[in-house]
Order: sequence, then C-alpha cells, then structure tokens
Amino acid sequence: MKIHTIVSMPFAENTYVLWLEGRADCVVIDPGLEPELMLQFLADNQLRPAAILNTHGHADHIAGNEALKQAYPDAPLVIGTGDEPLLTDTFANVSAPFGFSIVSPPADRLVREGERLEFAGLSLEVLEIPGHSPGHVVYVMPGKPTRVFGGDVLFRGSIGRTDLPGGNEKLLLDGIRTKLLVLPEETEIYPGHGEPTTIGAEKRHNPYLGLRKNVGQVF
Repeated sequence: MKIHTIVSMPFAENTYVLWLEGRADCVVIDPGLEPELMLQFLADNQLRPAAILNTHGHADHIAGNEALKQAYPDAPLVIGTGDEPLLTDTFANVSAPFGFSIVSPPADRLVREGERLEFAGLSLEVLEIPGHSPGHVVYVMPGKPTRVFGGDVLFRGSIGRTDLPGGNEKLLLDGIRTKLLVLPEETEIYPGHGEPTTIGAEKRHNPYLGLRKNVGQVF
C-alpha cells in the first residue's frame, strides 16, 4: 500500500492519500485547507478517489471536501455520525472563531463503531474515540503492521486538545487507553498533525498517557 501525506497550511494539517500499487482508485482522508495540492497530486499520479473520509468535522480537516466532491462527485463523503452537524455549523467546526466560514457538502454515509469500510481494495475498521470532537472516529487498517489514521486523537508525544466545543478530556483518554493502546506496539499511527508514531513509542514516551487519575494507570 502507498501512503502519501499532503500538509495543508496554516494549521499544518495532514491529508492522507492511500492506494494499492497498480490501481488507479484511492482513498483520501481529511482533505485540508489547500485542496489544490490534493487535486494536483491526484492528477499527477492518475489517481481517482473512491471515497473521502473525515475523521472529524473541524474546519482544517473538512475544508477540502467541497473541492474534492466537485471534482469527483461519485466519491462518497464519509464521517462519524456524531460529527455530522459540524460539516455545516461554522461555530461547531471552529472556522468562525478563526475568521473563516467553512462548510462542507453533506455526508453520503455516516459511520459508527465497528463498521468496516471497503474502498479501492482497502479495508478499514471504524472506531469511535470522542473527546477532541463529539463524534471523532479513527480508521484502522489491519495488517503487518496495523495502521491507524487517527485524526486529532493521539499525536507523537501528545493528544488532541479538548478545549474546543464538544471536547472532553476523560472521554478522549478513555478512548485512547481502551481502543488504541491495546493494539500491537508496532501499530503505526498517522495523526492529523505532525509526524507518524507507533503505539509502542507512545506507551513509553507520551507524557499524557498513564498519568491521569481519572482514567487510571495504563502501564
């Protein structure tokens, strides 16, 4: 499998393009604020999205939805059920407070915990991990290694912020502890911002994990 990262400014948000070598269809995860970069990459590599997946509805992760849907109208737009309202609410998706006004086309499919998505020859399982946003989901691709496209849940040495509308630190840490830290240590995490990491590295070095009394020790 091929993974290409496109970093969109001004928030250094990671958009991921996933595809199998030899195939022309792909999956795009979290189209950001510079959709022209995504469209150019897709054109240059003769790739066509089979689906557009949002981990959550914050503006920096949905800003490119409209441009991609205009260019590829047959690609379904997918988001967790709990974050559907953020697609069109500029205060809930935090674009209005930052001086933007970003809305997205409506979702074509809403997903919940445990659903499995099959697009472009790829299989991804949905896990719900709220706390950064009310309906945040992550997409888990089993394999050797397992890969997690995690949005703003778990970062290298950090976790998603919980001071935005709908944020909840206890929910976020509970979700990380019970759904991500139980994965094999070699599991690769592809976050919404920053560099990839692994479950093992975060267990050993992330200062936010295992120290919060409200979720208990994880080591």
